[in-house]
Amino acid sequence: MEHTPTIRSKIETELKQRGYSFSSFSKISGINRGTFSAMLNSNPPKPISVRQMDLITKALGYPEGWLYELYIEECFYEGKGHWKRIKPFLLRCVELGRQDFIQKVLSRLTEDLSYVPTIFSLAEELHAEGKEKESVPFYECVVENEKYYHSERLAISQYRLFSYSLNKDLENNRQLAIKFAPFRKNLPENHQLDALLKLANVYFQVHDCETVIQYAKELGVLATNIYQQQIQTKLKKREVKPLNTERHLIVYYGQAYLLQGSAFEKQGLYEKAMEFIPYYANLAGLEGMNEIGMFEARRLQLFANANRLSLEILMGNMTNLSGYVELIKNNPPEILHGLLTIMESANTYKYSIDDVLTLFAENINDFRDLRTNITYYHNNYNLVIYSRFFLELSRYYFNKGNYSEAIDSMLNSLKASSQLSDKAYYIKSITLLFEKYKDHSTLEQRAEYEKVLKEVEYNIKQMTS
Repeated sequence: MEHTPTIRSKIETELKQRGYSFSSFSKISGINRGTFSAMLNSNPPKPISVRQMDLITKALGYPEGWLYELYIEECFYEGKGHWKRIKPFLLRCVELGRQDFIQKVLSRLTEDLSYVPTIFSLAEELHAEGKEKESVPFYECVVENEKYYHSERLAISQYRLFSYSLNKDLENNRQLAIKFAPFRKNLPENHQLDALLKLANVYFQVHDCETVIQYAKELGVLATNIYQQQIQTKLKKREVKPLNTERHLIVYYGQAYLLQGSAFEKQGLYEKAMEFIPYYANLAGLEGMNEIGMFEARRLQLFANANRLSLEILMGNMTNLSGYVELIKNNPPEILHGLLTIMESANTYKYSIDDVLTLFAENINDFRDLRTNITYYHNNYNLVIYSRFFLELSRYYFNKGNYSEAIDSMLNSLKASSQLSDKAYYIKSITLLFEKYKDHSTLEQRAEYEKVLKEVEYNIKQMTS
């Protein structure tokens, strides 16, 4: 029967082959001679720390991680897990990116489910240090092994994995939201606020307005309750504990109403959408507002003013068009969204906005120049707005008989939608539009159209394979 080497037998073999004594090896490794001897000769032997193992590896000239496979047994000496050895070993494996050893240790650990809370604590430590990617295997381990379905631990782990996995693929995000949503109410209130806002935004991007409204309502109720609890705490002259959320509390309250209004706007119910504006237009007077809260209140007020004007324009009331143009002109981050609103209204009510397009020609050209680097719009919201704007601009130019500009704009829209994997909502509309006006396109435009369609087909195959 072949003898299975241990970490100690491996070290002893190396020492003998190289002619090292404990004394001589102690000098080159930096490990005390007595300590080194106790590791190999004591009965029972003195445990080897991760740092000592790394010093031995370096002294023998081997690459980092050389003894790690054997060190796993050191972590489970006599069949029991020893967390004081396991934790430093796992952290070192995290540093070296050794997912294989991490999975082996976690597999051994979870033979005893009492370790699940300990693994969760380590995942939270990594998260707090900004090591999101590195914490994933630990949260996944908790999800796979937590025996209490309604535990806060499981809910937080599911929330972390949901948050980390959101990307530009809207269908991916929708599936993640479906998987995570049942756990949201088991989260602590601070995490619930962030989770509900993320869920509402995911469904807003996939145009599921009913679900947006559902989560936005939940968000509004929760934010209101927390605010009222804080007021009561202050009245009792007690200290209000920090909420520990990603944003100020006022953001969740304001976004709850802003998102509901936006969902109704997306459905074309502009008068209904208008009803939500007063709820987030004047929040600066709320009690307990600090500097950050006042900043967020001013931002929400700006959104309220912009949305009010936007809705009026979408309803065909062009009285305040010049005021709206001035507003977006003075707020560059809002230019793209503002121009989309104006384009949609112009296409619906059939009026000319050539003067507006001339005024913002430089901005539009800057947007158009990003056709080869559309990922500049790194989040889904901006990509969606980008795609919608160029689709509406394309329709506007087609209606005016400016086919070259129309097809160029349509190609910008198609490219953005393909990167979002937003096939259902936009790509069908864009392809139908192109086929309708195909005879007006140049050879170069047709070639680019075919190229982007191949990218779309490739993305679909990747998602379904």
